[in-house]
Amino acid sequence: MKSQVATAVKSDAKVPFHRMLAFASTDAAGNLLYTTVTTFILYYYTDVFGLSVAAAGTVLLAARILDAFDAPVWGFIIDHTHTRWGQSRPYFLWMAFPFAIFFVLMFLTPNLSATGKFWWAMITYLLFGISYTGVGTPISSILPNLSNDSDERIKLNSVRMIGGNIGFLITATFTLSFVAFFGGGNDVAGWRNTAIVLAVAGFALLMFAFFDTREVNTATQKSIPIMDSIRAAKSNWPWFILVVAFIFYWLGNSSRTSVLVYYTQYNLGVKGFASVLNALVMFQMVGMVLIPFMVKKFSKTHVLMFGLCLAAFGQIMIFFTGKSLIALGVAWSIASVGTGISVSMPFAMLSDTVDYGEWKNGIRASGFLTAIGSSFAIKMGSGLGGWAPSMIMANAGYKAGAAQTAASLSAIKFCISFLPAIFFVIGAAIMIFYMRYEKQETGIRATLAEKRGELAED
Repeated sequence: MKSQVATAVKSDAKVPFHRMLAFASTDAAGNLLYTTVTTFILYYYTDVFGLSVAAAGTVLLAARILDAFDAPVWGFIIDHTHTRWGQSRPYFLWMAFPFAIFFVLMFLTPNLSATGKFWWAMITYLLFGISYTGVGTPISSILPNLSNDSDERIKLNSVRMIGGNIGFLITATFTLSFVAFFGGGNDVAGWRNTAIVLAVAGFALLMFAFFDTREVNTATQKSIPIMDSIRAAKSNWPWFILVVAFIFYWLGNSSRTSVLVYYTQYNLGVKGFASVLNALVMFQMVGMVLIPFMVKKFSKTHVLMFGLCLAAFGQIMIFFTGKSLIALGVAWSIASVGTGISVSMPFAMLSDTVDYGEWKNGIRASGFLTAIGSSFAIKMGSGLGGWAPSMIMANAGYKAGAAQTAASLSAIKFCISFLPAIFFVIGAAIMIFYMRYEKQETGIRATLAEKRGELAED
């Protein structure tokens, strides 16, 4: 009984900063590899590996849709996991190597026929996506069990997102330079060697995360039958609303990043400026740092809606920047502040929907709910977000490495400006329906705390 009470007390205590850093390293590792894929894979497939833009878009869509549905499976697995290390934490150890090795396989560029290349891309992309879910799902599912304090969760999530942004900065800013350095003019060798270096770094970061994170709530965790995990989503409307809005965020974010290299190379004639813009994505950290202060003044729903609208405003500005690199950098930075807020808030708010599901249905299925809310939303949104511009570009007559037609250039410009803005605005509109549920959170947490106290006494 004493040990259970001690666990309950510690669960509300301040999380040491070194453990926050360990948690942040999970997203740093994830973004180091995953951002390379979401930012450059369409360009790599078309201009290095040799797939047509339509074939590459098909790979992105088909693999992502298939892969997205492994998210609930991973959620079920985590909800049934009980080890001396906790429920989610062990997967940082178990999935680190598969995550790294499948990432490398994607960029090996074997000399195959057109059909062979298509299936190599499809299979390796799918396997990498499955392994990413195995890493990404516990990153989100562990948050409700790192602390029961809402403010601590927001701090943890903000630090995590900053770690993710550092991973994003490294890969998005320096990947093209790494390719040139490690390839010595040979893009095939450059991409392969860059992938190996990034994979080793990602593996090391996940090992650090495993050894220094700790889970609470372990005294009350029990195996949850699959049907009970599904029932945790029953009438969980805040969870459903947040998932749909998050899908639209990833639709917008993926569509803007996947065409960036095309825009700088073909529309502006300065391919290397893509690295500068990717570096400016670090303005996301401005939004992330502001979140703990903003949520003290405004509701979490309003903060998320503001982030999505700011991101949309920045993307629309891009359409009117013309050939000015400075204006483009300003617009891109404004949008990045908005995406920083927009990508951070749903992860923190998912923890609240886990609490809502436990309060509403008596089932705490953190693995299943966060798997759908994070990994499924990311994969479905980024898959469709990468496919949509590829289809628009293909229909406009895009040809890899060739001088583009006016129609093709217009399509690229639309895909980097208005297309993501449309997705962001839809996401913001959906969040209007979340407001009523946020008002119930204080009462829900009090009820759950009382219930947990009774369990601890028993």
